[in-house]
Amino acid sequence: MDFVYKFPVVKGMQAGNEYYIAMVPLKMLSKLFVNNDEYVSPEYRAQRKLNESRIPVICKYILDNKNSYVFSALAASIDGNYVFIPEKNNSACGILEIDMDSKILINDGQHRKTAIIEALKESPELGEETISIVFYGDYGLQRSQQIFTDLNKNAVKTSNSISELYDSRDEFAVLNRSVIKEIEFIDMYTDKEKDILGKYSSNLFTLNVFYIANKAIIGKKPDSKSYDFLINYWRLVTDNMVQWKDLQDRNITKKDLRESYISTRSVVIQALGKVGNYFYTHKDVSMEDYIPKIKNINWNRNSKEWYMRAINTNGRIITNQKAVSLISNYIKVSIGIELSSDEKYEEDILRKQTVKE
Repeated sequence: MDFVYKFPVVKGMQAGNEYYIAMVPLKMLSKLFVNNDEYVSPEYRAQRKLNESRIPVICKYILDNKNSYVFSALAASIDGNYVFIPEKNNSACGILEIDMDSKILINDGQHRKTAIIEALKESPELGEETISIVFYGDYGLQRSQQIFTDLNKNAVKTSNSISELYDSRDEFAVLNRSVIKEIEFIDMYTDKEKDILGKYSSNLFTLNVFYIANKAIIGKKPDSKSYDFLINYWRLVTDNMVQWKDLQDRNITKKDLRESYISTRSVVIQALGKVGNYFYTHKDVSMEDYIPKIKNINWNRNSKEWYMRAINTNGRIITNQKAVSLISNYIKVSIGIELSSDEKYEEDILRKQTVKE
């Protein structure tokens, strides 16, 4: 090998095969990984096709968080000649020399790599920072495809709830956590890790559903008044939701609450978010005069009011955004809020639909 890349690396062993971990300056990525825009059918690629829409999002993440962005390692296969030269008295540390004529194929991290290259165009000073790359020897297309599959198939995507629990950059996530913490009943029964509750879950809500609902209430960037409003709103809801109070007083079990009533369902919490937005945007309307009236709503899932609004013909909960709007409409009418023209139109369509059936 006449001309080579030289990387200080640590050598490891997996499944009888050597691999090497290097810290590579970001400015080197465009030289190591040459973009190939020519279309190649999936069965002849070692990677999935680049999703162009993801690049600006990741690039913005880097540029907005230059002092705190975090990336996991890239994984790549070396298609060509390379040699590992160990240090004296240390067989695990040494220099990895890769022939410059070799092709280095990304097995995992193509979107991160491409976004980093784009970010460097705007902030070239980032080029001196590093990212770890795990180098594998290339043993043909089939092996490269298998590496890609193994790395991605066994990866578990984090839930929205746990992401929002840990996210300190998202203002809504921080606000949502703070509000829930202040309302004892909601905090007690909110799962902060899962997005979907199991049949026998000890919780009633998820962190993510309140994140969605609170975003619907505020409708824009939170301000200094958002926190107090949200706490007051959800306290009013909690104090006047009959079945929630029954659970607190042990007059009903969680199982009965989940199975017989819809008041803890995700679609209802989102609908309450839409109702909350009305009061947030109508500062002259006192929600203390209206929200207590929700105690008069029949939340039993068998109530005729919920047919095709929250309950489908098969008896199951409807979970789409249309249901969120229709439930919100019913809550508004029940507590004395006049519907908008668009909401009245939604109700007309529902009436015609239920008449036909």
